[in-house]
Amino acid sequence: MTARLALLLCLLGTGSIDSALALQWQINELHYQRGSLAAPTFAGGARSDTRILTFQHASGREFGDLFLFADYLDDRHADDFNDDDIYSELYVNFSLEKLVNKNVGFGRLSDIGLLAGINYSRDARVRKYLPGIRLSWNIPGFTFFNTDFTLYLDDSAGVNGGGAPAEDNSYLFDLNWAYPFTVGEHRFSIEGHGEYIAERNNEFGQTVHDWILLQPQFRYDLGHATGNSPDRLFVGVEWQYWHNKLGDKQTEDNVLQALIVLRL
Repeated sequence: MTARLALLLCLLGTGSIDSALALQWQINELHYQRGSLAAPTFAGGARSDTRILTFQHASGREFGDLFLFADYLDDRHADDFNDDDIYSELYVNFSLEKLVNKNVGFGRLSDIGLLAGINYSRDARVRKYLPGIRLSWNIPGFTFFNTDFTLYLDDSAGVNGGGAPAEDNSYLFDLNWAYPFTVGEHRFSIEGHGEYIAERNNEFGQTVHDWILLQPQFRYDLGHATGNSPDRLFVGVEWQYWHNKLGDKQTEDNVLQALIVLRL
């Protein structure tokens, strides 16, 4: 038995895997975003009109919940950055409340989870593992509000493997949330995440600076407004603020991107 398989079985507890993976709810979405995003200086530093097509999935399971997304990015600027690239992230949260079948929270803290994540970039051949802890909070008005604390462990191909330079390990702090609200007959939501990743060095001994990335979305339920399909078609904007983008101290994004979301 491999170490990874043994770890998975331990996390799923003594119940069967089929039972633990049983689907309770799911949300699948396609996102289209467009805005002028900057390339880091090590990729030329150009700011380009960038199109991003995203598939996003969130689901509740017997063991907890699962979230993943895959981005297809194209800035139509031949600089080996965001040129027909794919970037994806997957997070599996093992809920202590669900695993022990009792309330483990107190005050505003509603649950504690064991989090396992992986980030992958195709062109840069970057792979990161993110084991950690999720604290879920019960805050009035929010559909969910989580604080995640994880390690940021590098398992990238590195320069010899044809990718970006490999890096030392680091750590991450992330806030993620969804806040729906109404104004008269109109439905809106503010949802997204914000992360901090600590400084580390790459394989050449160069500093990869810590960064702050904020990606909140402001959505308007267009399907509800037209009287056709509520909770199906949304329009709005996504604000991307990225300080020290990809660890480059000379690059910062502060951009509003047009947003269209189709819930499948």
